[in-house]
This record gives sequence, structure tokens and C-alpha cells, in this order.
Amino acid sequence: MAGAVLPADDDAVASLLPDGLHPVSVTPRRAGVVVLCVEYRRIGDDAMAPYDEFAVAFPATTDGRRAPLLPLLTRAAGGYVWSLPVTSEPARALGDEVWGFPKTVADITHRDDATRRETTVVEDGDRVATVAIDWPQSLPREERSHAYAVRADRLLQIPISFRGQFGVAPLSARVAIDLGEHDRADTLRSLDIGSRSFLGFSLDGEIAYGAGRPVE
Repeated sequence: MAGAVLPADDDAVASLLPDGLHPVSVTPRRAGVVVLCVEYRRIGDDAMAPYDEFAVAFPATTDGRRAPLLPLLTRAAGGYVWSLPVTSEPARALGDEVWGFPKTVADITHRDDATRRETTVVEDGDRVATVAIDWPQSLPREERSHAYAVRADRLLQIPISFRGQFGVAPLSARVAIDLGEHDRADTLRSLDIGSRSFLGFSLDGEIAYGAGRPVE
């Protein structure tokens, strides 16, 4: 996995969140958007074939806006999953039916070298985006976080754990996003995403998703 947290227009991000969630500020006037370029090499006990994924999520909290940076630094924020193209129908069905993730099926190509991952996403014949993220230096580490999704009209909080070689690069300019012609690209363009990431990160290891819990 290669990912980055980038600044985006605060009001535009707020308009894409479901009721009950509020965007996290990464600066006093800018919210955050997370892009994730993921290659799943093995799922459970080979429960399905490997697949690729491209996620767009928004750091968010359930208790109103907080001081800039604080929720991210204390892990009080989760990520509301707004878009989640994957490369197979079984992967789409699993994420949709179990957690309510808004998965769609798309063509996703990762090009990796020693310094970066470049990911291109094409859906319905139109390019959504090409994203390039440098690999940060990594160390063995375990982390916990959570995601938000809407399933059966209920907001769910989904615990996530990470274990493996985890890399972090704060305040990096080594992220590039080129948006395409797809309708979803137009929405991303309206977010006025910045070119300098608040945080770049990577994982080569294991990700585990827990059962979603309703947010009251």
C-alpha cells in the first residue's frame, strides 16, 4: 500500500460526508483527503483471488470540528470511504455486502520501482486518476485506525489494524495526482486538492478489518 493525506477545500469535503461526520482540518482552513493505492496479494486463507484497489477517503470525526491536526495525531479521526474501485466482482461484493464500502469494478494498474508507486485507474472506459507516491523509509510497526461507511442507511465505524513494514513521510512534495475524464474525477477536481501532502505512508504487511459497529 502507498498512500497520502492531502489538503482539500473544507466546505467541499464537508458536502461529501454523510450526516453525523465532520471533516478534520489539516490546516486552519483546509480539510484532508486520503488516497490509497493498494495491492492485496492474499485474502484470508485464499478466500478469493488477489486484487487491486484505489481508495479515496476523508479524515472525519463524529463530534464536530476539532483543532487542526489534533484528531490525526491522536488517532481520534477515522476515514470515511467515499470511493473504492477494485479489480474484481468478488472483491466488490465482499466490501459492499459486509461493510457497506462503496466499491465499484475498474481497471487498476500499479507500476512500482525502487522509489515510487504509480497507479492508474480507469472505470467505465474513462480514466479517473493517475497517482504517483514515493515510498518512504519503513520500519516494523503495528497501528490501529478505523473507517466509516454507510450500510443499510446506517453509519458504521469499522476497526482496522495494520502490521508489517510501515513507512511515514510528513510534509512531502513527492505526491502527484493527475485527474482524468471520469465523473468522479470532476468531483475530485472540485475539492481543489493541494500538491504537497500533509503525510505520505506505506505498508508492506497485513491489514485486518473488524465488524462494523453502528454509530449512534
